Amino acid sequence: MNVPTVTELPVVVIGAGPIGLAAAAHLVDRGIEPLVLEAGPTAAAAVREWSHVRLFSTWSEVTDPAAEKLLAPTGWTKPDAATYPSGGDWAEQYLQPLADVLGERVRFTVTVTGVSRAGRDRVVDADREAQPFVVHVTYADGREERLFARAVIDASGTWTTPSPAGGSGLPALGEKAAADRISYRVPDLKNSAVRERYAGKRTAVIGSGASAFTALAYLADLAKSDQGNDTKAVWILRRGISGSTFGGGTADQLPARGALGLAAKAAVDQGYADAVTGFRTEAVERDGDGRLVLVAEDGRRLEAVDELIVLTGFRPDLTFLSEVRLHLDERLQAPVALAPLIDPNQHSCGTVYPHGHRELSHPEQGIYLVGMKSYGRAPTFLAMTGYEQVRSVVAAIVGDLEAADRVELALPETGVCGGAGLFDAPEADQVGGCCTPVPALVQIGVAPTAEPADDAAQQTGGGCCS
Repeated sequence: MNVPTVTELPVVVIGAGPIGLAAAAHLVDRGIEPLVLEAGPTAAAAVREWSHVRLFSTWSEVTDPAAEKLLAPTGWTKPDAATYPSGGDWAEQYLQPLADVLGERVRFTVTVTGVSRAGRDRVVDADREAQPFVVHVTYADGREERLFARAVIDASGTWTTPSPAGGSGLPALGEKAAADRISYRVPDLKNSAVRERYAGKRTAVIGSGASAFTALAYLADLAKSDQGNDTKAVWILRRGISGSTFGGGTADQLPARGALGLAAKAAVDQGYADAVTGFRTEAVERDGDGRLVLVAEDGRRLEAVDELIVLTGFRPDLTFLSEVRLHLDERLQAPVALAPLIDPNQHSCGTVYPHGHRELSHPEQGIYLVGMKSYGRAPTFLAMTGYEQVRSVVAAIVGDLEAADRVELALPETGVCGGAGLFDAPEADQVGGCCTPVPALVQIGVAPTAEPADDAAQQTGGGCCS
């Protein structure tokens, strides 16, 4: 096998989303050629799938300085820094133009199927670090290729691997068979076909973070606009209601993030959604009409629903990294040096201090998991966190450790913080803490024979936000 000299090779970036494209911009700024591999047909393919959702960060917080520098000569104008883009705005007005500037450095419809050291599986020590990385890819037409790289930055995210409804982390019994009535994304209720699916229906929403808040608010708006059509939401929480269940509210330094929780609270307070707490789903059954009946681990059965929206977070796909030596936390599947900073079992503060190459390093030198993927199953991630990660990682790759170790970011406080508690399967945008008064909520929709939820689960707060 004819292997090029390592210094002649590009840095392979997996994923052409916000963080992957920012990594490429930093590499270009440092005089290193990036090669961005994107499985989708366009830049920001995952972001486009939630194009109808508005970000709770302003434009000033979702563009990267190196990317802006690369875009400036093209005549690109940054949108109003104080406004809030939707996912579609972000993709069309920033991410696609950035990919266009990078040009042939970005390849689309390319799936990475494996990463290794050239001529070395994960067992072999001899002369390992002197070998370049070899990245196995498959193109849309089935053609396969091996690409060599001096380093690999995996910014592929977690969007394609949502967590299931089952409280054990595995799909609930019957969950797969009920796939025709389950969505793992926030529905776009502006789309007439999607709107028809939920209008006048009873919909269960499982989750306790910003995605669940958004879904509840959307369903409440649908119920208001379609009065008389019996649109109703049932909000299922795996833990209990605490003072921070709805996030930081007006104390959140990202006001739009705080407003999401307040919108969800309004949906409950106004009767458009009923809350069911301490409910960890064990099974999804069908009734005689084909509707879904959720069964909890403690035996409780909920009144049948027409649709189920599961927003319990995401998890990283590590299958194509099996031949490189990663050091991941056994619970969160995040780098071990980063895990203590984001572990919801240890704290519920939604603010994580900026970090970089040292927290993201692995025994296999030269490979980094960044962006959402670096957080594994943990919550709290912000785009600006990912931008700081790749700035530091790229500086480390070129050997500028002074810049790599320098912190160039201050993160906003969430307005919620509390002790460790009983947490949901982490959602990418979960909130928690126990600092504010507990809101009065009605729990209904449980069959009369149901056993009461565990008091500890009802009273414990925790979690973080995106």
